[in-house]
Amino acid sequence: MDFLLTIILAFFIFLVGLIPFRVLYVVSDFLRFVLYRVVGYRRKVVEENIRNSFPDLSVAEQKKLINLSYKNLADVIIEGVKVFTMPDKQIVARHKFINPEFLTPYIEAGKSVILLPAHYGNWEWGGLSIPLQLDYKRIIVLYKPLSNKFADRLVKKNRSRTGIFMASIFETARLFQTYAAQTTAFFLVADQSPSNASRSYWINFMGRETAFLHGPERYARLYQLPVIFVDVQRVKRGYYEVEFSLLTDHPTKLPKGEITALYARKLEDVIRKKPENWLWSHRRWKLKKP
Repeated sequence: MDFLLTIILAFFIFLVGLIPFRVLYVVSDFLRFVLYRVVGYRRKVVEENIRNSFPDLSVAEQKKLINLSYKNLADVIIEGVKVFTMPDKQIVARHKFINPEFLTPYIEAGKSVILLPAHYGNWEWGGLSIPLQLDYKRIIVLYKPLSNKFADRLVKKNRSRTGIFMASIFETARLFQTYAAQTTAFFLVADQSPSNASRSYWINFMGRETAFLHGPERYARLYQLPVIFVDVQRVKRGYYEVEFSLLTDHPTKLPKGEITALYARKLEDVIRKKPENWLWSHRRWKLKKP
């Protein structure tokens, strides 16, 4: 069954690859309609998340935001499939790092860094575009492997084609131990819900006590690595700009939990400016504080 699903996925990738971008977003609009109106994909989750995060919005404003969030979701899905057949030049043109020189001092000093993006805008193109625009010796993107082994292999192969090293989150400790001293950029999407409430950092985020992964702060402290926020903004449909900003150069000088709090505050600021571009279908608040 897994192999059959992979064949179907590969065929879908082939079809999407044939469609030019101007037509692709017509497909995306149809997908948005299906996800939102037909199957109601995680609709209750999206509605609850937005209602609780923006209680001051009117019902009409909340509905508008919900609709826009499904538009973002559909675009990211379609763009995630399209990237399998996009040439490197096109990836760079559509996913630009506007201040790559921000990392130059760290590279020249042979210093590893932790890069923290979020499920905001198009995070899927980020892994492919990083090696094409940054000069880091090694770039490790940590991700959760797909349950379908064939599909996981397909996705991993594609994401690695520009030079990044795709690694399972279950190898995080070993990878930091091995490469932290070797001029490496560790790329971790850090806004997903943790699996363990007691090991999480609890931060006031979007008006609620929210669990955050402990890993980024833990490894920043352990190996004294700078932590950098990665902001991905949609300029227009199919085009993104990526900007780096410093969270801390000295992780061990901050109180415990402060690195995570800095990330959460920065992310909240980004979300509140353009909330439709965040992944609201994620069960972000499923954990309760112990």
